[in-house]
Amino acid sequence: MAAGVIADASAAFLLRLVHDIVAVSVAAGVYKKDCTDLVRRIALFTHLLEEIRDFGSSDHDHASSSSDSSWSTDLAIALQAAKRVLSAASGYHSVNSSDGAAKRISFQFQCVTWKLEKSLAKIPFDQFQISEEVQEQISLVRAQLRRATERYGCLNSRKVLNAISQPLEKEVADTNHEVPAKTDSVPENRGAVRHAADGEAKVLERVNSSSTPSVVRLLNKTDSKGQENPATKGTKQTKNADALVIPVDYLCPISLELMRDPVIVATGQTYERSYIQRWIDCGSVTCPKTQQKLENLVLTPNYVLRSLINQWCAKHNIEQPSVLANSRLKKSDGSFRDVSGDMAAIQALVANLSSRCLEERREAVAEIRSLSKRSTDNRILIADAGAIPLLVNLLTADDVSLQEHAVTSILNLSIFENNKSLIMLAGAIPSIVQVLRAGSMEARENAAATLFSLSLADENKIIIGSSGAIPALVDLLQHGSTRGKKDAATALFNLCIYQGNKGRAVRAGIITALLKMLTDSRNCMVDEALTILSVLASNHDAKTAIVKAGSIPVLIDLLRTGLPRNKENGATILLCLCKRDAENLACLSRLGAAIPLTELTKSGTERAKRKATSLLEHLQKLQHP
Repeated sequence: MAAGVIADASAAFLLRLVHDIVAVSVAAGVYKKDCTDLVRRIALFTHLLEEIRDFGSSDHDHASSSSDSSWSTDLAIALQAAKRVLSAASGYHSVNSSDGAAKRISFQFQCVTWKLEKSLAKIPFDQFQISEEVQEQISLVRAQLRRATERYGCLNSRKVLNAISQPLEKEVADTNHEVPAKTDSVPENRGAVRHAADGEAKVLERVNSSSTPSVVRLLNKTDSKGQENPATKGTKQTKNADALVIPVDYLCPISLELMRDPVIVATGQTYERSYIQRWIDCGSVTCPKTQQKLENLVLTPNYVLRSLINQWCAKHNIEQPSVLANSRLKKSDGSFRDVSGDMAAIQALVANLSSRCLEERREAVAEIRSLSKRSTDNRILIADAGAIPLLVNLLTADDVSLQEHAVTSILNLSIFENNKSLIMLAGAIPSIVQVLRAGSMEARENAAATLFSLSLADENKIIIGSSGAIPALVDLLQHGSTRGKKDAATALFNLCIYQGNKGRAVRAGIITALLKMLTDSRNCMVDEALTILSVLASNHDAKTAIVKAGSIPVLIDLLRTGLPRNKENGATILLCLCKRDAENLACLSRLGAAIPLTELTKSGTERAKRKATSLLEHLQKLQHP
């Protein structure tokens, strides 16, 4: 099931998958306890998925607007992997510690428990209004999965020093084709990524303020031409991969999926880049296969293996992302074109990025900026020529034009999904944050836009949030140009989807900035302010800060005078602030909120009507306990 699938459909499918796993009959064998424990833990997912399914049915507009729907894909993949491991491990009787199959099963139990725990962590509980009881239950399951992962890790280091080099063949030949192999965590042309008026890649549409869409509207499921999001494209092709027995060397040992961007770690083992990067970002400094300590964290592209995988995919008519191989670039129709001439010219430009002559560096980076905004092909070629680390070095240049061109080039390159990980691996975030703090206004705008583009990958939200970017974004939100404020608002919205960043945003003073935007007589960023507040309001610290800042009267006033979408968001925020807080409910009553709320139940949007009705019910309970 592709990323971008609406929540209720995903939950319904995931429930069926959970029921299939729970129905598995675990046979006696060496791994009976492991299988039983895994099935028991997965069974506890049922109530969570039922609540998400029911929420999707009753609040479909909210669920479908979520920008963070990749959780369903990750959980589906983890559950599919669990089915494969259970199939391989149930009834297995060998007790030979040197048995290769036993080593593979042990390692795969570790990978599956790790993947399940990480996928649960991504579920946006606040967006689906998950009950406290179920949240506590899932927290318990996550804790159990973490402990199990650690135990498997200890087992591997003690008994399985030379752990699996291949997953079991029977796991690959899975006959359930309902969920295709995951390709990219975020599609290249996500609806939020737009082109600026000057043709460069920007994350906000540059339109008149009267027609500026809200942040959430930018995170839709179509590209800038109204075409189907690439996240749903390719589902058919990847189903073909499930029907084949994929060569085991082509599968990532962590995800058990066909590798798209294989990389080599310091121990010589190969993994899919996104999965080994997540492993490292979670603080692991050992090789998942061998348990040896990694001497360094460098991830080296495995071009030979990538070429072999591309050839295999072409032979079996399986879609692969456009990649460069042997100076040939695969086009969307499956054909190839020779790019050796283009590549030679780009390599010459990249070489000049480190020239001692300032003028040569300026000309080279300006040309790369121009090329990178024109096409995806150019973004692939520029990155493959090794430009990204050199562009990152130019971010700290004293020359203003070098800095502006470099940060905008990185922004343009980041639109191609595969380049996001290259930019992160080049250590770009600290330098981008420095540009955001002290660069020219154009450089600051594009730095904020770059952070948004990179934060579309969920694992990057954590890295960017801990880098000091949020205070710099809040400052731009308060003091930047109109374009800068909109770029900052979009980046902050996306970063605050991750719970850990909400507190950082509150401490950086975002509530004061948002309240000022709500009360600005020009009303040019009310949509953005309300959208960010609606994400923050589920956080305890943010809720306290919102109330303390005197936002409740402002929100009530918006219920009376705002546009329909403002009233809808205002009611949503007030419901978050008041539904479990008698003091805030009393404040709502004293300020006469019942009148505009009653009006909203009659004339508001469908979602606004539901929120207003719920608030009125809470007010009635307060008055007549």
